[in-house]
Amino acid sequence: MNAPNASGWKPGTPVTVDHAMDGPPTVTGNRALMLEEPLIFEIGNSETTGVDFSSPPPEGEGLPNRLGGFERSEPINLPGLSEPETVRHYTRLSRQNYAIDLGLFPLGSCTMKHNPRLNEKVARLPGFADCHPLAPIQTVQGALGVIHELSEWLKALTGMPAVAMSPKAGAHGELCGILAIRAALEARGDVRKVVLCPESAHGTNPATAAFAGYEVEDIPANADGRVDFEALEARLGPDIAAVMITNPNTCGLFERDFKRIADAVHAAGGLVYCDGANFNAIVGRVRPGDLGVDAMHINLHKTFSTPHGGGGPGSGPVVFSEALAPFAPLPFVEKLDDGSFHLVEEETAQEHHASTFGRMTAFHGQMGMFTRALAYILSHGADGLKQVAEDAVLNANYILRSLEDVLAAPFAHSGHCMHEALFGDEGFGGGLSTLDLAKGLIDEGFHPMTMYFPLVVHGAMLVEPTETESKASLDQFIAALRSVAERAKAGDETLKSAPHYAPRRRLDETQAARKPVLAWQDPPATSSAPAGTPSRSERGGR
Repeated sequence: MNAPNASGWKPGTPVTVDHAMDGPPTVTGNRALMLEEPLIFEIGNSETTGVDFSSPPPEGEGLPNRLGGFERSEPINLPGLSEPETVRHYTRLSRQNYAIDLGLFPLGSCTMKHNPRLNEKVARLPGFADCHPLAPIQTVQGALGVIHELSEWLKALTGMPAVAMSPKAGAHGELCGILAIRAALEARGDVRKVVLCPESAHGTNPATAAFAGYEVEDIPANADGRVDFEALEARLGPDIAAVMITNPNTCGLFERDFKRIADAVHAAGGLVYCDGANFNAIVGRVRPGDLGVDAMHINLHKTFSTPHGGGGPGSGPVVFSEALAPFAPLPFVEKLDDGSFHLVEEETAQEHHASTFGRMTAFHGQMGMFTRALAYILSHGADGLKQVAEDAVLNANYILRSLEDVLAAPFAHSGHCMHEALFGDEGFGGGLSTLDLAKGLIDEGFHPMTMYFPLVVHGAMLVEPTETESKASLDQFIAALRSVAERAKAGDETLKSAPHYAPRRRLDETQAARKPVLAWQDPPATSSAPAGTPSRSERGGR
């Protein structure tokens, strides 16, 4: 007799498939390698286990109870699966994800480049992978040497005299820079309240300034997609603490007036923070310190090869000008005269770093990111890093010029773009939107680009190919995006229900954001489905 599984499906019962795919429905819901994977609670239940245990002897017999009152008072309610079931479940799920190892990842401003396997091999070497933050200094000299050498490279590439390696990511680095700026202003008795953020700045900049206690004011962009210098200059005054400016900016353009802007801000007594999220476009070509930057974070997980996602991994070192170097956070690695290394922390900071604003994090940083980044830098060398920027810019301009006839490119007239190409939704027919185009691109086998950012362009689509893509892969992506764009301009109604060939149909993203189901709940006795758990169709099932 065929019994239903935990989801209520009974072997031999056809599964309804709501995708527009050729062929008859299948009993399992699978379409060859397009697998219909149930939730892990639908595979196993809490009454079974993948391991056999002997029944424990009654209390008072055999071994004494050593739990000290911490005995479980209710069932653990975890699914019981064998090892093959568990491995297969997560492997099948992984095949439904998009990854840089599967294809081009066009997310603008994210710099999702190929990560050389050499970097991973180095990061997994004993002594790096198992380095403990509380290990005695004398036992981790090699790790501290890596951090120090990487910091020297970052200072050389940016033309800045100091660097804080501890920030864990870009936004964390932004906060580090703004806290150093605040400490420098307070040290000279100059309390200022406002931070200026151009419209073309990275999206986290105003949030960082507000989090640090500053009022935030926008500076508009000009018709070329760059900072309106006259508007910025007119707003400068004794209340302006800093300007947070992204260069190249989020329109994919180099700020030609950056040095002029920095000089004006300094003349008004303010300081200049540069968002280094887009450093990949200028690494080896431009030193931000030469432009008048006082602080800038560098996303090691962008420029120096480790693709980021899911909240990590990340690392956001911050470089500082001479004006801010005394206020940089602790700890930092210092090389001694005998060639050894030590960490300057609170106990020794008073000797030669008494003005530090404090500490950003409990320990020094992300060792895996440091080793990957240094391996990437050393394998490229100074000339190779210069080529990284040149090829990234070349690839982005190839995409821009290949698609500007079919997609609105509002700043194509502004000259060459840098690391990313920016498009808009002007000319789409039938009420179609950028979201519809993005869902159609999924059917073509590509992860969508960054959407609706920056806000200066309606229906923005931000595409960053990076330097690691070949012309063949770019041509395939261009052909796919061109096809979907032509359908959008023609008002193709099928785009409104795309994607049609993905593991899940289009989700209700508003409902998912406002009423997310984040935890499994025990099913009620009268139902085979867990309470509060969406049905297969509600959660986008096939």
